[in-house]
Amino acid sequence: MNNITAEYITRAETWIFITILIYFLMNGAQIFETVVIVPKWTAAPPESLQIFKGKHALDFNFFWIAMHSIHEVTFILAIAFCWQIDTIRNWFLILFAIHFAVRVWTLVYFAPNIIEFQKIANSGSNEISLLNKASKWKNLNYLRVAIFIAVSLGLIPLLIKLLSFR
Repeated sequence: MNNITAEYITRAETWIFITILIYFLMNGAQIFETVVIVPKWTAAPPESLQIFKGKHALDFNFFWIAMHSIHEVTFILAIAFCWQIDTIRNWFLILFAIHFAVRVWTLVYFAPNIIEFQKIANSGSNEISLLNKASKWKNLNYLRVAIFIAVSLGLIPLLIKLLSFR
C-alpha cells in the first residue's frame, strides 16, 4: 500500500463510483420492470403476453444488452484500477464472481424464457403450463434482482474504505 499514489487512489475512487452509479441505474430499471411490467405479462398468459405482440410491443432487448454491457465494462475497469489494493481487489473479485454467476443465470434461464414468452405472444400458442412457467420466471426474478441489489450495495463499503486511504 505504501507505493500507491494519491493519483492511483483517485482513479480507483472514480471507477468504483461510476460502477456504483451504473449499477444503481440498472437496479432502478430492474426494480421498475419487476414491480410494474413483470406482474402485467405474468398475470394470465397467454392473454397477458399480448404486451409482447404487435408493432408497439414491449421489447427490452436493446436496453438490457446495452445496460449490462456498459455496466460490465465499468465493473472490470473498477477492478483494474483497484488491482494494487489487495483488500479492495479481493472483495471486488468476490462481488464480480457473484455478479457474473447471476449474469450467466440470466443468459441461461431468464433471457431464453422471455424470448419464448415473446414468441408465444406472437404465435398464439395456448400452452397449458404457461401460467406456471410465467409464475416461476417472476418468482426467480425477485431473487435475481435481490442478488444484483445486494452486490451493488456491497460496492459501497469498498468505496468508503478507499476514501479512508486519502
